[in-house]
Amino acid sequence: MNKSVLSLAMLALCLGACSNTGSGPGNNVVLSSPDGSVRVSVSLNAEGAPEYQVFHDGRAVLEPSDLGIRLQNAAFEQGLSLASASEPALVEDHYEMHQGKQLDIHYRANEQTLRFANADGEPLVIRLRASDDGVAFRYEFPGEGTKRFEKENTSFDFPASAKAWMQRMQVVNTGFEGTNPAYEEHYEMEIPVGTESPSEAGWVFPALFHSNGDWVLLSEVGMQSNFHASRLQPQSPEGEYRIGLPMEGEVFTGGERLAHDTGAFHSPWRTITVGSLADITASTMGTDLAEPSVIADADFVEPGMASWSWGLLKDESITYDIQKWYIDYAADMDWEYTLVDVNWDQNIGYERMQALVDYAASKEVGLILWYNSAGDWNTAPYTPRDKLLTRESRRAEFARLQAMGVRGVKVDFFPGDGQSAIAYYRDLLQDAADFELMVNHHGSTLPRGIQRTFPNMMTMESVHGMEMVTFFQETADKEPSHAAMLPFARNVFDPMDYTPTAFNHLHNPEVTRKSRNGMQLAMPVVFVSGQTHIVETPDGMAEVPEYVRAFLRDLPVVWDESRLLTGYPGKHAVFARRSGERWYIAGLNGEDEPKSLELDLSFVGDAEGTLITDGNEPRTFEQRTVEAGPLELTLAPAGGFVAVFE
Repeated sequence: MNKSVLSLAMLALCLGACSNTGSGPGNNVVLSSPDGSVRVSVSLNAEGAPEYQVFHDGRAVLEPSDLGIRLQNAAFEQGLSLASASEPALVEDHYEMHQGKQLDIHYRANEQTLRFANADGEPLVIRLRASDDGVAFRYEFPGEGTKRFEKENTSFDFPASAKAWMQRMQVVNTGFEGTNPAYEEHYEMEIPVGTESPSEAGWVFPALFHSNGDWVLLSEVGMQSNFHASRLQPQSPEGEYRIGLPMEGEVFTGGERLAHDTGAFHSPWRTITVGSLADITASTMGTDLAEPSVIADADFVEPGMASWSWGLLKDESITYDIQKWYIDYAADMDWEYTLVDVNWDQNIGYERMQALVDYAASKEVGLILWYNSAGDWNTAPYTPRDKLLTRESRRAEFARLQAMGVRGVKVDFFPGDGQSAIAYYRDLLQDAADFELMVNHHGSTLPRGIQRTFPNMMTMESVHGMEMVTFFQETADKEPSHAAMLPFARNVFDPMDYTPTAFNHLHNPEVTRKSRNGMQLAMPVVFVSGQTHIVETPDGMAEVPEYVRAFLRDLPVVWDESRLLTGYPGKHAVFARRSGERWYIAGLNGEDEPKSLELDLSFVGDAEGTLITDGNEPRTFEQRTVEAGPLELTLAPAGGFVAVFE
């Protein structure tokens, strides 16, 4: 966009109209959040191209940035006129989430609908939302007739002084057996805005920025079956980032890459969360704007902890005897589930799997079974394969699992972000719900709020997780800083299946873990997931102190309340999470030097707690009693801690 056009006028308009919520004069509109701290202004420039700007507490978060979109038979990029702007209206919602940092959520935002027309009189609606934690907008295409997406002009223009924390997007059909993209890279941290992505595929959402004293998180929310998922383009000249598209090949076999539909439809919400790091990490915008649940009865959904053999013991562990051992392990730890991974159909078979399901049920443990999403988008040899590709075969398989008493499925190796791929995610979730099965998507895209729409979506990988630590020393070396980065981007809105917690060796003589045991113990509290798969083995867990096992036995995965106590992306993160009357405090030190902390725990009240942190040696613990209130402690390099107050 031409930054010189109307930028000063827009700034003056926004600041001058700061006491008003509603339409400004002419083609300018300003919408404020309920408490007035966040504002978004929208205008048409001299060429009739729509632009917007975001302000927080009177400060410009973004420079004037582009809006606009093009369909194959209708362009809404310039030459537009503002036909009408609705009066701002308060939108309120109340809902519950079982895979996140907050169970009970109350959402409030002001909404305004802007109706534009192009030179041919064709309509475009831009729907705005301003909440106290940020701004969201989406494009809506009213009317009948076939509509096919071609291009989106949306940009996010940051000041040159801003810094970014971003993850490169993986290139389609690369990696293990062509299974990329899977959102499984490390973050580039505190880089100048405008830095080009190392990947031709661009940058993934969520993307974190520090701009004019504010933290800003960009993402998208609310994926429908008729739309593709987006990312940021690899080039961002002068700090102006633009929406990017899935690459050719990111499709379900024979399916479409880009959005299309007949009749009215809309894009996902483009979200701009703004404030302090505490504001960012507390925000629920990623589910506030998602489609409400489409499942009539989700009583079968039960979050929980799981034992999992493949994380450390790999393919050879998928045998009847070893899985029975892991069921006993889960029962001893009072965990709800055991995940049986790849090739179970070959190594165990359906008949003996029924025996395992029955045995697990006698121990009050549910089984989750792995599947290859298959299709010609990957050549991964793991099975079961091809059983989920068609609705007929998928529903037959899910019916069989339900009759067996299986509780859920883990589906792996998805094709990417094309429209047909997004539709496949939703189809799997809907069919699984019909047969009361919970779902874990691996090798997958970002959830983008789909866990609200389908409450049986317990978690998604979409992360460079623990399994990568077991493969590569470089990943093991980066794990501490990576772990301290994830709560500020990937895991802000969506459940993340990092598969944490290994206290002993990684069963790979070529890789030595850098993170200490205190960090490993903190991960299941700091990281949020509807199902948490612990990678430590039964015999490895038996080696740690009983007080560590007791902590993991009682650990919830559903939180009533969460708050960031202190942190900085890639350096450290300390969170407080409440379950009922019990507070869990957990922290990670992502740096190579000791980290001294002064925590104010007065919000806990008058309580005594138990703190577990690293011992003098990297693979040891120590425990002591602490009081709520001011707490001073020093975290070891790559270390961490947990504390529990009741």
